[in-house]
Amino acid sequence: MTTTPTTTTTATASTTGGTSATAGSTATAGDPPVRSDTKIAVLLREDLEPWQRLNVTAFLVSGLGTDLPEVVGEPYADADGTPYLPMFRQPVLVFEASKETLTAAHGRALSRALPRSVFTSDLFATGNDRDNRAAVRAVPADRLDLVGLAVYGPRNAVDKVIKGARMHP
Repeated sequence: MTTTPTTTTTATASTTGGTSATAGSTATAGDPPVRSDTKIAVLLREDLEPWQRLNVTAFLVSGLGTDLPEVVGEPYADADGTPYLPMFRQPVLVFEASKETLTAAHGRALSRALPRSVFTSDLFATGNDRDNRAAVRAVPADRLDLVGLAVYGPRNAVDKVIKGARMHP
């Protein structure tokens, strides 16, 4: 896909997790935070340009909510009743690592059969979804030139997958 710099907001949160208040939520300010037993992690190759990091992150997490509906919370609404789309129930933690660490993390995600999405360097040169899928399909898993990986699963399994990565600055 041909990508150009876009305005994308990516939020990260502490590794202690938590949930967002949603429309209809009964949580109050005094309630203790809920620690999720699952984790969403995005691992980016450390040599990406800032706009590429945002773009890759947005693409990587876009599939999680469609394929794993349990990760998406209820719709939001403001005090005026204006509706907003639902978001993930838990934080999305963004990490960075070397190409070698990213490749190793991909192998660990595959061996654990965790839900995952990939973004390869080839996708920066394509212009549409069909060509994106063809670019990934053309390369064996162990030869993908990964620039990003998103993974979802039990906290401890995800932590093992992203071992060696560091929180994105």
